[in-house]
Amino acid sequence: MTALDLSSPVAVVGTGTMGQGIAQVALVAGHLVRLYDTVPGRAREAAAAIGARLDRLVEKDRLAATDRDEARARLRAAESLAELADCSLVVEAVVEHLEAKQELLRQLEDVVGEDCLLATNTSSLSVTAIAGALRNPGRFVGLHFFNPAPLLPLVEVVSGYATDVTSATRAYETARSWGKTPVACADTPGFIVNRIARPFYAEAFAVYEAQGADPATIDAILRESGGFKMGAFELTDLIGQDVNESVTHSVWRSFFQDVRFVPSLAQRRLVESGRLGRKTGQGWYDYREGAEPAEPHTAEKAQPPAYVVAEGNLGPASELLALIREAGIQVREEEEDHGSRLVLPGGGQLALADGQTSVEFRDVVYFDLALDYRKATRIALSASQDTSTQTMSEAIGLFQALGKDVSVIGDVPGMIVARTVARIVDLAHDAVAKGVATEEDIDTAMRLGVNYPLGPFEWSRRLGRTWACSLLDDLHERDPSGRYAPSLALYRHSYATEKREGAS
Repeated sequence: MTALDLSSPVAVVGTGTMGQGIAQVALVAGHLVRLYDTVPGRAREAAAAIGARLDRLVEKDRLAATDRDEARARLRAAESLAELADCSLVVEAVVEHLEAKQELLRQLEDVVGEDCLLATNTSSLSVTAIAGALRNPGRFVGLHFFNPAPLLPLVEVVSGYATDVTSATRAYETARSWGKTPVACADTPGFIVNRIARPFYAEAFAVYEAQGADPATIDAILRESGGFKMGAFELTDLIGQDVNESVTHSVWRSFFQDVRFVPSLAQRRLVESGRLGRKTGQGWYDYREGAEPAEPHTAEKAQPPAYVVAEGNLGPASELLALIREAGIQVREEEEDHGSRLVLPGGGQLALADGQTSVEFRDVVYFDLALDYRKATRIALSASQDTSTQTMSEAIGLFQALGKDVSVIGDVPGMIVARTVARIVDLAHDAVAKGVATEEDIDTAMRLGVNYPLGPFEWSRRLGRTWACSLLDDLHERDPSGRYAPSLALYRHSYATEKREGAS
């Protein structure tokens, strides 16, 4: 099944931000586009707004003036649903209410032809449930664009329980012909991106609620160590706390209140207070005029150790050994059968976050995972109240000698980046095992949909296939609520890897 021919008219019903964006994408691709909205006059306003955006593209030399003129000629505001009768694809982008969408689609079925593809841009509702109102649910599919639709490349093509393969394939190929990057997805709460991205927000909020670190410090660690473009607090302020919390609640409820998706009480209080982020001037941060920007905690300058003793190879942090040598600090390597760590001159130990807490051991400082230890500009350290001053100072001085800012957080098991990445990897494995999407599509979706530096499976291969399961096992032992219990899929993946490595 191939993409829709450019001679086929496309309609968008609902002319808010997303509706206009989708219409612009189809229009620039070369289709005749019809806009419809139940509010009189709104479709005409939307057409004018799209025309103005096309003008700006011409001004920025991103669109030829002749192409703009031709696109404008293909755009029309419809006064009634009847004017959509000859369309080959209708995308609804109306309010996120199940009944409203179902009623609209029932009306559309009475208007369009039998071969017309019907689609929804929903981000939170079940595609299967929406299609339940249709006489022919086989031609109904989810086309989840990301905002702003003309700029962001990802489109989740969601097959409901009754969606025909031919309909899903045509939708997929059409999205690709529009210059987008489609990924195929089964109808599951949150689809790919909103399902697998939950830990990015949830773990940051959990560290904050446990008083492990403040928002500015957590965000800085996620950016400067984890390689994420934005931290969880600044990103949710940009999205809107009410919007982000609503998605979290929707996924949590849809999974029958699964503890892995439990919402944040701290975020709930923020929403209740009306501090919704940038749009209200206050959220996790204060955006009002004259407000002082929040700064992350950065440790004072400390003296680096003269040497370190490396026991084991540090696993995902093995690159540190070369960096330490380059900084002029002697590295003495010793074979170690049990674990891997750096021993500091004062006798204290420095270890990569593994899901355990510092208070369980004598004089241990944990350091967080980094996407790239050479490029990272900040490293987080975690210690207990029993950690010696000398060990803490030597650990801080060591990373400062490598050119890193250092943030000291509370005794948080799994720290910040490590626990976040482990949970994302786990949810990704679980999604593949349950037929939600392929590994390749999940990696693509997370890179393009939320701008992650790596896809979950790319991260898993880089860190070692048993890393995430081991860390989550340790976390689960310390928090047996089930939030951190590795999925059966991740456990199988890790165990099978261990068996293969043992056999070799």
